[in-house]
Order: sequence, then structure tokens, then C-alpha cells
Amino acid sequence: MGQSANPKRLKENEAKASAKYIRISPQKLNLVAQTIRGKSAAKALIDLEFSKKRVSESVRKLLQAAVANAVNNHNLDVDRLVVAEAHVGKSVIMKRFRARAKGRGTRILKPISNMTIILKEADEA
Repeated sequence: MGQSANPKRLKENEAKASAKYIRISPQKLNLVAQTIRGKSAAKALIDLEFSKKRVSESVRKLLQAAVANAVNNHNLDVDRLVVAEAHVGKSVIMKRFRARAKGRGTRILKPISNMTIILKEADEA
């Protein structure tokens, strides 16, 4: 009895890592994700290392985790890894208030994001 096993969502030559609750808006995080999509993992790590964006440090750590998952869990070749997908999504929104004139207060929305990186082993070319 019991539930049958779920089918694998990743192919044999893919590995993924995801991060939740990154404290930046999805729109700003997607700008950094666009810079690494389709690049080799080594080139993407170098680009993130020298990026001026604040969130690039978090994305670099996530990419390193995806590379570690690919090597340790899926036995993929680290030199042939390519960033196949980099998804950015919305998470919760923190709501804060700021004091304004005449005893009023205005709402400040502080968005939070989720991100997933999927690495794929490139074919021999």
C-alpha cells in the first residue's frame, strides 16, 4: 500500500538548485538571471563574480550549489555544464508602514523572490 513513486522531473543529464526568500524584487533578480542564461557554468561564475549588482553574490552561491549537485549527485562533467534555465518567481511580500505628514502612514512593499537554476551537460561538439 502507499503512494507510487513520483516520476523524475529532470532528465539524466540535468541538475538543479533552488533558493527561496531572496530579499530583492523579481524584476531586479531577473536582470541578473538573464546575464547567465545559456552560458557555460564557468563563464557564468566569472560574470557573477565581477558583477556590480548586489544580488549577484546570492546568484553565484546558487550556481555553485547547482554545479555541486551536478557533480556529486548526477556524476556530470563539470567542464561541459551549461546554464539551461534560470527561473525567477515571486514569493511573499513584506508590508511595512512609513510615517507621513498629518499623522498618516503609507504602505511600503518589500518583495521577496525565489530562483531556480537548471544545469545541463552539453553534447560533445
